[in-house]
Amino acid sequence: MKYFGGIDIGSTTIKIVLIDGRHHIVADVTCPTGSHFHKNTMAAFEGLLADSNIRRDDVVYIFSTGYGRKLFKESDETISEITANAIGANGLCESHESIQTIINIGGQDLKVIQLDREGQIENFAMNDKCAAGTGRFLEMTARNLEVEVDELGKYHERAQGVPITINSTCTVFAESEIISLLANGHGKEELIAGVHYSIAKRVARLAKRFGMEGTVFFDGGPAKNQGLVNALEDELMRQVIVPDTPQITTAYGAALLAWEAYDDMGEAVNG
Repeated sequence: MKYFGGIDIGSTTIKIVLIDGRHHIVADVTCPTGSHFHKNTMAAFEGLLADSNIRRDDVVYIFSTGYGRKLFKESDETISEITANAIGANGLCESHESIQTIINIGGQDLKVIQLDREGQIENFAMNDKCAAGTGRFLEMTARNLEVEVDELGKYHERAQGVPITINSTCTVFAESEIISLLANGHGKEELIAGVHYSIAKRVARLAKRFGMEGTVFFDGGPAKNQGLVNALEDELMRQVIVPDTPQITTAYGAALLAWEAYDDMGEAVNG
């Protein structure tokens, strides 16, 4: 059996996906990037192979993408995360013909990608890395409020009334603002809901630059946060589609591109 790898080396998290010749995901893993990009990526890759009982020689083609893609020399090719994200979203969503907006929130950036009706990239926009609209901002919020990141959605559900407005557009100033609001007696629930709506408003501003049509697809680790999903749907005034494992979409797209590149060389990919 031949397998194809997609490795997304982000600023905060490494995501690796292996697929077979029929595009089925056979194994995946996520782990912190840390300061040693290559060492940690190789350890995650070798661990995934061992856990899946897959030999290294059976992974016949690898594409790497993301912030640290050029540091993983074992890859056969590299690709931008914008392209890999679009390919992965189309591959994961059964109604891909209608996907025309992809929202990706990573550890330190936010991307909005506009597709045409054939799934091709028409345009994209990114935020400034300091903007308070990323996964790092959610981690900072959880730390200051002494809750786990994966609990933020539950706190959002318990919030009542109008969410607190977070005005700062930089994580440093937003952190001070949240601490001040907490000291003034505001509850964790309303603060967390306020943070989610603050991020959602920034996403909506980017997305509306292009005009929004079709299905909105939301991926990246923060897409697992149902409170943020709800806030996005409110701000965009439309349903948002979230895949089962939103953090691996870009890695999956890279794996699909690895399959395509290998197929273009005239190799048999179904063996």
